[in-house]
Amino acid sequence: MRNHTVTTFLLQGLTDDPQLKAVLFIFLCLTYMVSLIGNLTIISLTTVDPQLKTAMYYFLQNFSLLEITFTTACMPRYLYSLSTGYNTITYNSCITQFYFVDLFAVTEFFLLATMSYDRYVAICKPLHYVTIMNSRVCRRLVLCCWAAGLLIMLPPLTLVLQLEFCDSNVIDHFGCDAYPLLKISCSQTWLLEQTLIVCAVLTFVMTLLCVVLSYISIIKTILQFSSAKQRKKAFSTCSSHMIVISLSYGSCIFIYVKPSAKDSMAINKGVSVLTTSVAPMLNPFIYTLRNKQVRQAFRSTVKRISLLLRK
Repeated sequence: MRNHTVTTFLLQGLTDDPQLKAVLFIFLCLTYMVSLIGNLTIISLTTVDPQLKTAMYYFLQNFSLLEITFTTACMPRYLYSLSTGYNTITYNSCITQFYFVDLFAVTEFFLLATMSYDRYVAICKPLHYVTIMNSRVCRRLVLCCWAAGLLIMLPPLTLVLQLEFCDSNVIDHFGCDAYPLLKISCSQTWLLEQTLIVCAVLTFVMTLLCVVLSYISIIKTILQFSSAKQRKKAFSTCSSHMIVISLSYGSCIFIYVKPSAKDSMAINKGVSVLTTSVAPMLNPFIYTLRNKQVRQAFRSTVKRISLLLRK
């Protein structure tokens, strides 16, 4: 890390109202705990239950792991700030938080695109699904998602490390993100702004293109089914994934795809709270409540645990 005039930052948070802070703390603490429990449950079920050893559940397991790391990268620090009133964060901690939050977010988008491809193979090429989506291919696809995230985040990180902070150390956000940092930097930020936009759009376009092409083929195939029952079953296997995609891409549009860092941060902070706390909490419920196999695996696991406790 380079030496800077400013060595610590002051996170402004979402509000100065003590009563609202208390409500926020309770709400965010509950959502964080539910998120951890829900995603850890999915990871445990997909690891233990033999019925959930397919490619779809392997990707879901990795997605749950990403959700845990994504929300943990920023939420505990903000909860600590709400509970203690200590809003100061060091420069190194701030840059580290910025990097890992965005790394996990970018990797999630590539994993969602991979999950779309998995659904395409399952519905459009069902006879070759096991051959195409074997364990080696699945592991390589997950590694490619991580590699894409690391490569895309490298240029912004390099430029952020070169920012100088001279006049202000107050970040208008509850966590460290690129655009709030740009607002208080005394360096030339044009190149970094354009790099962030290019990286965000590149991630968005590449993954969305894969998602759209996959679902166009899926919908075409489903509409060719003669049985209404077959069509309903095929749509139900994709519905959970489509809901999660809508939440993820909708938040991306609000936060990252915008012309300038000078825009108001009010909307961004609100959407950031939803994406870092509410979305990771909802995703396990979206997948489990709409997935019969996961529900059955959960019930059988609970029965096994209860039998062990009785013994």
